[in-house]
Amino acid sequence: MAAAQPQSQSQSSPLVVPLLIDGKEETPTSTFNIISPYTNSPCWTAASATPADAIRAVDAAEAAFVTWSQTKPTIRRDILLKAADILESRLEENAAIMRTEMGADVGASQGFVVPLSIRMLRDIAGRITSICGSSPVVEEDGQSAIVYKEPMGVILGIVPWNAPFVFGIRAAACALAAGNTTILKSSELSPRCYWAIGRAFQDAGLPAGCLNVLSCRPQDAPAVVNAMIEHPAVRKINFTGSSRVGRIIASTCGKNLKPCLMELGGKNSAIVCEDADLKTAIGAVLAGSFINSGQICMATDRIILHSRIAPAFIGAMKDALKPGDDESALPPTLVNAASKARIEAVVRDALASGAHLIHGSFSNETEKTSPVTSIRMPPLILGGVNQDMEVWQEENFASVASCMIVESDEEAIRIANSGGYGLSAAVFTEDLRKGLAIARKIQSGAVHINSMTIHDEPVLPHGGVKNSGWGRFNAAEGLNEFLTTKSVTWMD
Repeated sequence: MAAAQPQSQSQSSPLVVPLLIDGKEETPTSTFNIISPYTNSPCWTAASATPADAIRAVDAAEAAFVTWSQTKPTIRRDILLKAADILESRLEENAAIMRTEMGADVGASQGFVVPLSIRMLRDIAGRITSICGSSPVVEEDGQSAIVYKEPMGVILGIVPWNAPFVFGIRAAACALAAGNTTILKSSELSPRCYWAIGRAFQDAGLPAGCLNVLSCRPQDAPAVVNAMIEHPAVRKINFTGSSRVGRIIASTCGKNLKPCLMELGGKNSAIVCEDADLKTAIGAVLAGSFINSGQICMATDRIILHSRIAPAFIGAMKDALKPGDDESALPPTLVNAASKARIEAVVRDALASGAHLIHGSFSNETEKTSPVTSIRMPPLILGGVNQDMEVWQEENFASVASCMIVESDEEAIRIANSGGYGLSAAVFTEDLRKGLAIARKIQSGAVHINSMTIHDEPVLPHGGVKNSGWGRFNAAEGLNEFLTTKSVTWMD
């Protein structure tokens, strides 16, 4: 199926991804190239918003809030459900857009990310009619009270590139479901994915101004984002992205006394106990490490092995990673050359400090091939790492994982809890009691027993602790993030 064109573009014109402000697509004179990792060349261009454009988007959302916040829950529900149907009808073309912009394969884009976003949207829509307050009994005789759950106002969502349809849906739909209006500030690496989300909501009948979508050049992002955070109408910010940028956003929110929801990076551990089923553990660990080229915040970076099963696990893992019959299969893509250079430097440093390769091949020399026609890197698994190495401490965001061998479950827990992150973890054991006991001790927003660290579904609250952020998306907890509580009392 051919990818959809923005309505303002003819089929013969170069494709420019527009801004969406107050229900209208706009293409200003300033644009920037979107580089596809498949070709390392431009696939299309995107409109670059200015701070003035950002202010107009907030003003449009503020004006739309007056009506949208009073729209009946069933009407809001039906619009979101129709948007889900539209996204489902465009699943293949949207997955193709995602692949072109950030290099995902068919399995990750068409089989995982886009379908999950549609399920999330339907789940959020189904919760709208359940939003209600309470009527507690107060202390004083002759007095009554009611607690309202109300929309907050304009919500700013700042979203990344690596699973754009999931992140865009949960940021926009949670806000809209609660009666808020919103602006999505898209990643500069995947703006067309976010345009596709905005287009689907527009086609579903969402009133103008309720959802605005902005893209901009990376160098303009601080000014554009700050203009919106500082705008009095913006009542809350949700950010999904790196812990480094999260600190900057949170600091700006704090200076402006704006609440924020932060879903940040992860350094996720898979603990393989001595009684683990090796087939189950190896399959889940490898999937958790390499799905979407490891470019998922829940990806398995750390493999912590009990010494009694470590040799058997590593041997079986090597067998599982042996090349198949298809010699033409290409290595996984990374989103851009800068990402590849960063992880290569991390691996190079680890190898120089005593680590070794359990799987994969890697040159210690800086790659000098030119021109680069695609951004690809074969999967790597390192052994002999220590806790001081960057490859063990910081998020890889590539098909790279490291193994460490421990002597006890207690040591495994201590190592899993080391460092600043706490997003997702996995435990492999045939003893459920032990698995649950370990899960209680791991400092993480989620722990998955006998399945991979990558797990996100509509009914489960999603978010982290420590440097992985605070607040939750998904389920009732996610919807409550976008509601404010008001207490009203009266004398009977």
